[in-house]
Amino acid sequence: MVANRLLLLAATCLVPVGLALNAEAQTRGPRTPNAAALPASGVVRGIDVTGNQRIEADTVRSYMLLQPGDPFDADRLDRSLRTLFATGLFRDVTVARQGDRIRVVVEENPIVNRVAFEGNSKVSDDVLTPEVTLRARAVFTPQAAQADRQRILDLYARRGRFAARVEPKIIQLDQNRVDVVFEITEGDAALVSRISFVGNTAFSDGRLKDVVATREQAWYRILSTSDIYDPERLNFDRELLRRYYLRQGYADVQVTGAVAELAPDRSGFFVTYTIDEGPRYRVGKTEITSTLRGVEADSLRGELAISEGDWYDGDAVERSVEALSDAVGLRGVPFVEVRPRVTRDRENRRVDVTFEVAEGNRAYVERIDIIGNSRTADRVIRREFRIAEGDAFNAAQVRRSRQRIRDLGYFGGAEINVQPGSAPDRTVLQTTVSERPTGEISLGGGFSTDAGLLTDFGIRERNFLGTGIDARLQTLLAQRRTQVDFSVTDPAFLDRNLAAGVDLFYITRDLQETSSYSERRAGIVLRAGYEFNERVRQSWAYSLVQRDVFDVESDASRFIKEQTGITLLSQIGTTLSYDVRDSRIEPRSGYIVRVGTDVAGLGGDVAYVRWRGDVAGYIPLERYLGAPEYVLALQGGVGLLTPWGDRPERIIDRFFLGGDNLRGFALAGAGPRDTSATGNDDPLGGRLIWTQTTELRFPLPLPSEIGLIGRAFVDVGSLSETPVTGTGVQDDSSPRVGAGVGISWRTPVGLINIDIAQAVVKKSYDETQLVRFGFGTRF
Repeated sequence: MVANRLLLLAATCLVPVGLALNAEAQTRGPRTPNAAALPASGVVRGIDVTGNQRIEADTVRSYMLLQPGDPFDADRLDRSLRTLFATGLFRDVTVARQGDRIRVVVEENPIVNRVAFEGNSKVSDDVLTPEVTLRARAVFTPQAAQADRQRILDLYARRGRFAARVEPKIIQLDQNRVDVVFEITEGDAALVSRISFVGNTAFSDGRLKDVVATREQAWYRILSTSDIYDPERLNFDRELLRRYYLRQGYADVQVTGAVAELAPDRSGFFVTYTIDEGPRYRVGKTEITSTLRGVEADSLRGELAISEGDWYDGDAVERSVEALSDAVGLRGVPFVEVRPRVTRDRENRRVDVTFEVAEGNRAYVERIDIIGNSRTADRVIRREFRIAEGDAFNAAQVRRSRQRIRDLGYFGGAEINVQPGSAPDRTVLQTTVSERPTGEISLGGGFSTDAGLLTDFGIRERNFLGTGIDARLQTLLAQRRTQVDFSVTDPAFLDRNLAAGVDLFYITRDLQETSSYSERRAGIVLRAGYEFNERVRQSWAYSLVQRDVFDVESDASRFIKEQTGITLLSQIGTTLSYDVRDSRIEPRSGYIVRVGTDVAGLGGDVAYVRWRGDVAGYIPLERYLGAPEYVLALQGGVGLLTPWGDRPERIIDRFFLGGDNLRGFALAGAGPRDTSATGNDDPLGGRLIWTQTTELRFPLPLPSEIGLIGRAFVDVGSLSETPVTGTGVQDDSSPRVGAGVGISWRTPVGLINIDIAQAVVKKSYDETQLVRFGFGTRF
């Protein structure tokens, strides 16, 4: 904003640029003597320049096409005048002949003292400043001010504010200086009032509205910009529609138009997409041909993502090309090219696809360049590459390297572009990254069924000093839980394929409502892990933990009372995983298998071996239901605890069933329990546990911006082999079953999970739970 002093001058000095420009046209302009009045002969003896203040006279003379010693020429004199005006340095220029000399009188354009913006609240000064060309100490011209005005209007139009008005004003200062003030009236954003489609018969308007990125205005989109009209987004929408139809078998689809009409009151837009669907095709013959030595076509058929009889899917063809390239590359073939050849049979509405696997152009990686990492060390990025300088170029490994760099989470974007090298068979991998903040300070709160009301505070740096080290301090305070964690992890310890870390923690849990006691743990964990390849990983951990069972209720089970006191756990464990999921955060396809073993007894007060295993698979149902949001998740797990030696077994080391691993039952609500008359129906845990979950995730019939995802699930589990026996001890290993529905709501203030489940198969002594609720947020 301009200074108060400048605002006081505005009443007398503020002049609209447009009016000033008209006044200039009426009173000034390039003036030369009438060509007929100039003598036709004579020689220029000198050029006199007056009126200049900042610009040297020699600079003005340099623009003249007539120089001393040249014969007088009216045409060249006139062109000299136009050249001076074209420099943009002068507000007015007069050129006249005085005897054998030329007199040039100039009036310089003012210098910009400062540029300011008034009335802008939706767009900050930092965003507006790069849009304008006028700068402090630059030459001011009305034309430049009007051009900057249009640039600001274009910026507001891109943000959906077509009713915006911009008026450039100038404030005259001493020494031929001006302040430029852009007075802005932003107006309301022009939202998309209606979206319609023309030519669609296969899919409803409602289905296609979920495909495009543009959304109709609604009250719940107050935190979104998807309902603001954006011409660039319309082009993106056309591509989204085209790719959606291609995935559904419409190989000839064309999105012929995307038109936006502004309402008469300029308050909103009516957007119309025109679609020529064409016929729907099924996949005919699928063939693979190979000209590579040692690579049989039949051995690659399992990599295809399409099969005969399926609806044609353009994305599946692309996935098949990448899968074939990766499979051949993993066999040690350095140069491979897969070309899909598509043949349409319009009469029978079938598409035959032949994948031609051949040797590609021989090329080697000459150099890997990294651009844009001002903070992150080069080695942190280079160690994510699956290809090295001097290796044979492999497109699959380049794609994988790009994904690994993105997965670091240090960068807003990461691209690897292939550039020509110093020779035809040399390539340069130019890696461009844009860094983003990696430090976090979080303060959160919420509620969970197990812990009650909670609040947490955390400090984390995921890229400490640009080294890739992840350091975190987290505290949690809840009604029934207190936890403090400090951890440091180096994902490439000593720049090797070794992730190493350490955890320090302190945890207290109030289990009075479920098990009639409280528990306290404090300890340290040393971790290490390494990758065998892209899919197989093994990790090791050593834990030294002091556990304390205290505040045991007087009417607790006698088996619980026996657990009172402090014990020391010394445990080493390992986990081997095989992961082919498409995402670790929100998987939609693929699966993961994990097996692990924990051994306690190398010191400490307890001794046991604990085996663990689990598997989770995700099946997208888009090809069956036509909607990519439908995912079937299948999960299963098993655990076995075997004590050894003569050290006593502790209840806190056993498995418990109920809560997260068996919905419909309370935490530790299913499985062995002491129901004796003097007991408190306390769960005793078991040595053998298995669980299985079948869950269908699906979109709710609500706009996707709300962020609601529905779930329908069936949980099955069993817990058995409690080591204690006696009157009132129930240990029935028969399976328990819970079934229900739930929703996950990704709100602007955090994730809310609500599950409503019924215990379908249970025992009389099991404790059930109808509603399971969890809410948390961080800011």
